[in-house]
Amino acid sequence: MRYIIYGAGGIGAGIGALLQLAGCDVVLIARGAHLSAMQEHGLLVRRPGKEQRVPVTAVGHPSELTFSDGDVVILTMKGQDTSGALDDLERSAGPEIPIVCGQNGVGNEPNAARRFLNVYGMLVVMPATFLVPGEIALFGTPKPGLLDSGRYPRGVDPTITQLCDDLTTAGFNARPDPNVMRLKHGKLLDNLGNAVGALCGETALRSAGDDVRAFIRRMRDEALACYKAAGIDYAPRAEVGERRAATFSAGEIPGVERGGSSTWQSFRRGVPAIETDWLNGEIVLLGLEHDVPTPANRALQLMAKRTLRAGLGDGAVPIEEIVALEQELQA
Repeated sequence: MRYIIYGAGGIGAGIGALLQLAGCDVVLIARGAHLSAMQEHGLLVRRPGKEQRVPVTAVGHPSELTFSDGDVVILTMKGQDTSGALDDLERSAGPEIPIVCGQNGVGNEPNAARRFLNVYGMLVVMPATFLVPGEIALFGTPKPGLLDSGRYPRGVDPTITQLCDDLTTAGFNARPDPNVMRLKHGKLLDNLGNAVGALCGETALRSAGDDVRAFIRRMRDEALACYKAAGIDYAPRAEVGERRAATFSAGEIPGVERGGSSTWQSFRRGVPAIETDWLNGEIVLLGLEHDVPTPANRALQLMAKRTLRAGLGDGAVPIEEIVALEQELQA
């Protein structure tokens, strides 16, 4: 199979580079300065104890490729960019091309399944940082990440079995899972705090003062109430945590800042949009559909949008402002 990694930032470029080093045929789709840097100099992959510059094949758009049987697309862009990517793929490759959603949240798979014949979900638990064009840092050791995958909405087939075999050969912990969305709903609970680190600063998130802990707990409680109302099964945090602990711990890379969440990295790079609508917004939508109040998740979602529109950077908003908005929404 040829793997086409669409949205090759920290996660996508990391997956693609290690698949290529394992002998797989890989193409990266990226944009801007990152694309230019990879085309000119290859991709610098930094890991605990080593770094390697990997020559990669990188293009800027699916229309630059000739698609054929055996191609598999792995989406690794943020959720807000998925619809545009699917438009491009349908025009360039057709609706039969297999689509693997290696993204945060649980909304990308149904978005793709409306339009494509074979859609897969991928649980991504992988500490990766992308702040410099042409460079990524993979902090996980001994394995770089956990990438269990399965068909959407459920099942396993030869395509996903081959993908997991190739990912395992490339050094990842990856097994086929017939109920992968259960895992992804479980991970979504942890991703609800991503924008807290971006708005309040990663230091505030890591130190987790009483106000921060209480706010994040309220967001998760809202999500669990929504899951219950909607009849959604999810993997408990302990289950995903055990898989993670069996896969990696976060190592150190000299001279490389260990970044925070993907949302924090988006703020740090100054990108014009963030994925909060596909994380906290997913819980807000479930709440609307099932009459479950979600003021904490809505407050974080709205504050993230306001902060982005104002052009403010990471760490610009104290938790007290988010809590005040939450209380306003409850009134």
